[in-house]
Amino acid sequence: MLEADGSFFDGSSAAKHKVTLRLDEARGFLLFDGEALEQPEAWPLAELRLLRDQPAGGWLTFALHIEGEDETLHHEARLSCRDGAMNAALRLAAPNLSRRDIHKGTGVSVFTKLSLAVVAVLAMIFVILPAMATSLAYLMPREREVQFGQAVVNQMEWFLSGARTGELACDSPEGLAALAKMETRLTEAREMEYELDIKVFDHPMVNAFAAPGGQIVIVRGLLDKATSAEAVAGVLAHEIGHVENRDATIGALRAAGSAGLLSMVLGDFSGGALAVLVTEHLISSSYTREAEGLADDFALETLAKADVSSEGLASFFDYILSLEGGSGSSLPGYLSTHPPSQARADKSRSFATAQAVTRPVLSPEDWAALKAICD
Repeated sequence: MLEADGSFFDGSSAAKHKVTLRLDEARGFLLFDGEALEQPEAWPLAELRLLRDQPAGGWLTFALHIEGEDETLHHEARLSCRDGAMNAALRLAAPNLSRRDIHKGTGVSVFTKLSLAVVAVLAMIFVILPAMATSLAYLMPREREVQFGQAVVNQMEWFLSGARTGELACDSPEGLAALAKMETRLTEAREMEYELDIKVFDHPMVNAFAAPGGQIVIVRGLLDKATSAEAVAGVLAHEIGHVENRDATIGALRAAGSAGLLSMVLGDFSGGALAVLVTEHLISSSYTREAEGLADDFALETLAKADVSSEGLASFFDYILSLEGGSGSSLPGYLSTHPPSQARADKSRSFATAQAVTRPVLSPEDWAALKAICD
């Protein structure tokens, strides 16, 4: 039986007790005794654990792991041995010497803390940040919001053509006059918070968008594909709704805040960046669907006040539906940034049947001038 000198620390005092260690491999125990001990101790070799912080000078220090409710009472006691032969034999004989045990309740504790962290992040993203973004959008000075919107429009113009600012803007006097008539017709019966700045970009894309501060851009492709002036008026009324609801400003502030928070939580490595993009898309698409629905409602109310039929807006949604293959977007609803086109078309068409009196939003001459605004 291998024997060596060692030191024993009982954990209840700072005293170091000299002991004699005996390795009983046959029975699987490390035995030790000394003058300070009331009786010899026997520690099972399978329960010996090295301490994380080992002293220098060739010492090997270990403790005894015991399962049970009183487990923590045994962790403070420890043995130290400097004998090379004994230490080498212990490393071979004790199978779990380097094992790191997880105490009972650790998993539950980790799960609880992780769950609380997830709840806190979700609360920040879906409750606190939206409220802050909305408040900041209404507190932002109007001139600063307008400057922000103009920068967005300039950036979009560069994106569409690579041209410098002003190169894409259509400026036919007759077309601009027709567009002004449409704007007046849609807004004269409403109390507007923003002074609108509506432009037409000479590009085949079928689109229109609202930027912060009252900036609205209609892309020529929309005029080319529109079947009537009422269809364009419906889309324009929808974008005016985005302006009046400050959707672009709120969306920008919310996206900046949530993206920053997600980057801090998920990290900036490639996998973390992908997770940020996916999560941010889910968040923004949810908000966008809500904003789109409210802008649709604003558009229908605006068309009703202006005595303009919403059948034109329904026809535009029919066109979007045809681009989606006739059965709606293939994306799941929670990944789509807009409500289903079929539902939007049905709602607009149903609204049109309930309208009492409507009249053309533009004369045939003005509609022709608007369609030719980029010629």
